[in-house]
Amino acid sequence: MKRRVLELLSKHGVLIEPDAADFLCRQPNPLELVETQLLISERNSSMIITLGQLQNILSSKNIAEMNQINILTKISKPPMEPKINVLKDITGNSTCIGDINSFVKLFRSRYKTVKKLLLRRRELLGAASISKARRSDGEIRLVGMVSEVRTTKNGHRLIRLEDEDDSILVLAIKNSPAFSDTIVSDEVIGVIGKVAKKGDMIVADEIIRPDVPVGGGMKKNDSDAWAIFVGDIHVGSDMFLENQWNSFIDWLKTADEAKNVRYMIMPGDLVDGIGIYPEQEDELRIDDIYRQYELLAEYLKEIRDDISIIACPGNHDAVRLAEPQPSLPESFGKFFDSNVSMVGNPAQIELEGRNILIYHGRSIDDWIAAIPGLSYDKPLDVMKEMLRRRHLAPIYGERTAIAPEEKDYLVIEDIPDIFVTGHVHHAGMGDYRGVIMINASTWQSQTAFQRMHNHMPDPCKAFMVHLGIGKARVVKFT
Repeated sequence: MKRRVLELLSKHGVLIEPDAADFLCRQPNPLELVETQLLISERNSSMIITLGQLQNILSSKNIAEMNQINILTKISKPPMEPKINVLKDITGNSTCIGDINSFVKLFRSRYKTVKKLLLRRRELLGAASISKARRSDGEIRLVGMVSEVRTTKNGHRLIRLEDEDDSILVLAIKNSPAFSDTIVSDEVIGVIGKVAKKGDMIVADEIIRPDVPVGGGMKKNDSDAWAIFVGDIHVGSDMFLENQWNSFIDWLKTADEAKNVRYMIMPGDLVDGIGIYPEQEDELRIDDIYRQYELLAEYLKEIRDDISIIACPGNHDAVRLAEPQPSLPESFGKFFDSNVSMVGNPAQIELEGRNILIYHGRSIDDWIAAIPGLSYDKPLDVMKEMLRRRHLAPIYGERTAIAPEEKDYLVIEDIPDIFVTGHVHHAGMGDYRGVIMINASTWQSQTAFQRMHNHMPDPCKAFMVHLGIGKARVVKFT
């Protein structure tokens, strides 16, 4: 910020003493003060601004009159103060030890939380524990966590279901309604069915998931702000699309349709990192992780000061790989201006009354491997499965490392208005039962690793959502 202030003053032939410059940069919107106060002040007849002169100018009543106009961004009224409320974030709350008891607490937390969501479903009214279900006759209802799924030689599906005290096999007969939906390991489901004669198995008639209730969606409020979503920047990579990124920044500064953008959300992989995939060093422009974040910070300083930036890490960033991931440590966070807020992955935040779920999306790899029909070309389909199961990454032991926290931060307890992911370098926006889903593109061209896997990115797209009425659009910078 200080560099930009000095450049603006120098451009108009005005110098400023070091202590005055430091004082100026500590003020809200220092660039606006330069434009609206220092460069037009009649009292500033000298070419060098001292600290005393600066304090006299800023204490003037003219400030209240002049801040109605933002010359830099041509906004006719002052923007509202950013309304950012972090609702859910592991940062500062980690209790992870890594022993067996930690994993037990994690899965118990998942079971209890998702069970509460399931019991809101009318179909599961009167659900019994597994031990009670064994002794029942007629139709039964129960909730459990899937510990095993396998297919019989006759093509039926066998599901091992557990609750806190017992476990039982559930049989989903081929071509039945209960068979029609794929079950993944470690998800929590409801089952409606009948107990077999020996009491050691339940024949399922229907599988129930917590899902998103029908009839939701954003209700109109009085916000006039837009939020814009850009993901997977990968600063430091040789394939970082710098020209297109600069075009995006220029658009934010000058385009009429961008003037009410007040928030920018970045769902992970902010930089390319070091040693993330085989032979990555051959594709790095910057092989120093600190310098990668310094350069990212320089890019973000070019964004208008009235835009609040919220960023979470991804699997390329310098935090633990296991999810949930805390926000970037201060050793990297110190590079960024005060308008940049670092949150964990995932994080649930509120912007001007809108609930926004931010998740980088590493588990998309596991969802695609587990459920036939899902693909990297259609990330919104994967996001829909997360919402249906109300969990971002239920499958344990695959590509997505899960940290054994006492609370499962990957459960989607509160239904978001907007759900954003990244990771797969694709792009898309859609709606599921009123939830706006966004997969936030990328700003990196195809890497050799992606080429080897025949994956073609869909880069340089920015998605916008109006926080007042829910209107959405995409802007391309190709």
